[in-house]
Amino acid sequence: MTFRTLFLSATFSLLSASVALSASVSVFKDAGCGCCGGWMSHMRENGFAVSATNVAPETMDVVKSKAGVTADTASCHTAIVAGYVVEGHVPASDVQRLMDERPDAIGLSAPGMPIGSPGMEGAGAEPYDVLLIRRDGRTEVFASH
Repeated sequence: MTFRTLFLSATFSLLSASVALSASVSVFKDAGCGCCGGWMSHMRENGFAVSATNVAPETMDVVKSKAGVTADTASCHTAIVAGYVVEGHVPASDVQRLMDERPDAIGLSAPGMPIGSPGMEGAGAEPYDVLLIRRDGRTEVFASH
């Protein structure tokens, strides 16, 4: 089975099951990434069922591109939640709001790896925005932290 087939199969399975499993999170990540585990723990602690697929580093750009994530909105991991893309260290409260409001969008992104975001805890926190990625590629601030 090719990666593309696996990715599309997982995506469409989640889309079709989003009503019954609206709190399921499917994460695509580099096996060597430590912060992704922190974000997944944060999501589990907030009631989400999380599964992960380790992807070769050179394949992550393909995952992001197929999901509609651009270089400007990219972070370290890409997740699919209730048919939406969640890119990077987006707080669970923002993901829940996305699911509640169901905007016509690709999903959310916390571009880069902001210190203080879920999974990126450490000394000092920097302010960061979570962006809503519209279907036409435009972004707008969804939440500020």
